[in-house]
Amino acid sequence: MSTPTEDLSAAGVSIWLDDLSRSRIDSGNLAELIETRNVVGVTTNPSIFQAAIGNKNDDSYDAPLAALAAAGADVDAAIFEITTTDVRDASDIFRPVYDATSGVDGRVSIEVSPDLAHDTDATIAEAQKLWAKVDRPNALIKIPATKAGLPAITATLAAGISVNVTLIFSLERYAEVIDAYLAGLEQAKANGHDLAGIHSVASFFVSRVDTEVDKRLTALGGDAVALKSKAGLANARLAYELFEQRFAEPGAQELVAAGGNVQRPLWASTGVKDPALPDTLYVTELVAPGTVNTMPEKTLEATFDHGVVTGDTITGAYADAHEVFDQLAAAGIDIADVTQLLEDEGVEKFIASWLDLKNTVRTALADAPEIAR
Repeated sequence: MSTPTEDLSAAGVSIWLDDLSRSRIDSGNLAELIETRNVVGVTTNPSIFQAAIGNKNDDSYDAPLAALAAAGADVDAAIFEITTTDVRDASDIFRPVYDATSGVDGRVSIEVSPDLAHDTDATIAEAQKLWAKVDRPNALIKIPATKAGLPAITATLAAGISVNVTLIFSLERYAEVIDAYLAGLEQAKANGHDLAGIHSVASFFVSRVDTEVDKRLTALGGDAVALKSKAGLANARLAYELFEQRFAEPGAQELVAAGGNVQRPLWASTGVKDPALPDTLYVTELVAPGTVNTMPEKTLEATFDHGVVTGDTITGAYADAHEVFDQLAAAGIDIADVTQLLEDEGVEKFIASWLDLKNTVRTALADAPEIAR
């Protein structure tokens, strides 16, 4: 008997854990998840590092922070050192997966500072700095899909750096992300880089779409409430349809023929927010070949315990997904407004987590032995 996570992997979905901490690395937990839960990658963000470093029950950061304090490191330098060290060490754990999959999986993502989301040049500079510091071929640099982020994505790829594009909510922005990726590959080719070594994923957020749309449907009342909890899946399924269409076009196929990789869709924000919904909804209903699902541990364990994987649940559902969007529009839901709001909120939330992280580290440095600030 296979496990649900084995079934998911067999269906072509790469399972990535949406979490990382020093204790996961040191305890062997991360290696165990590779072995027992079919985890083949990790994603991080400012909220994850804030939770890890700020965890009062975890002393695994005490010694590194004390050493940094003794060396006179300021807050930004300490965060940079700690987060890149965690990502480097996790990348080493995943290196066998990276080698076995020819670089497709075994990936560990680290995000540029979220307060740079609207600054193209600063994002490019930090992406290069992070890539050089982690110094592992299986790292991915996360860049948000803001308007300023799009040219930064192209420039980073053009430098031969693999990218995880994050905070994608709308199909329109996703189309621009694909354009940015293909332009990056074209420039990388012109710059003499081996396209086979450049990988990318496009992180499409799912549950947050339902949270916002359902709130608006509830306010509308009446027949509109029958559309609740349908927008997130429909949006993601139409994103996969767009992925299939765009990477079948001649320009994309020429780059693939030259050794380039397709930019895989990644389902993010897959933890179910509504307790009335199945806790594996955004996993079992988003199965298709060549996708990634990055899950918080709670969702991963729910999937392993009782997920029912029935094969591809995306490509046969395009017509239904278009119908859902038509019905939402008819009910008065402005999807463009929803997705722009979610992008703005996503950036703001990550900035807030970043500031919390800075405060946590500032306090830890001040409390560290042999230093007074």
